[in-house]
Amino acid sequence: MNTHKINKNQNMKKSILALSIIAVAVITSSSSCKPDKECEDAGTGGNLTVVATLKHHTKVIYNQPNYLDTVFVKFNTQELPGTNASDFDTYFVGEAGEDHVHLEGLKCGDYYMYGAAFDTSITKRVTGGIPFSTTQTDGEVELNVPVTE
Repeated sequence: MNTHKINKNQNMKKSILALSIIAVAVITSSSSCKPDKECEDAGTGGNLTVVATLKHHTKVIYNQPNYLDTVFVKFNTQELPGTNASDFDTYFVGEAGEDHVHLEGLKCGDYYMYGAAFDTSITKRVTGGIPFSTTQTDGEVELNVPVTE
């Protein structure tokens, strides 16, 4: 038996296997890791409405005529940027008597939502937030924002 021929065939098989693995890796990485071009930058100017409900220990907080619920929004992050209004990119204010705040005109992407409200059952201001991410580009998305004293 010719060992030179056997070694040559084994080397060729190893080379073909290695090239196949590389080809699969290149195809997989180029097709599955493409970013969604529409969701690169969160922000205003879109067709999405987030309906944010502020909840204090699972209790819905209603907008008070003299203390409307407010949701402060930071674009392109999943982290709390701070707790001052100036730390956020924009804010949305609820309407008296409603149990939610409409955040209209958003694009898909990553956000941090920080709510402030007044809980009449404890007569205290409550605040808190949650990261939010969506690929939805229009319609409505419901979001519960946890708040506490």
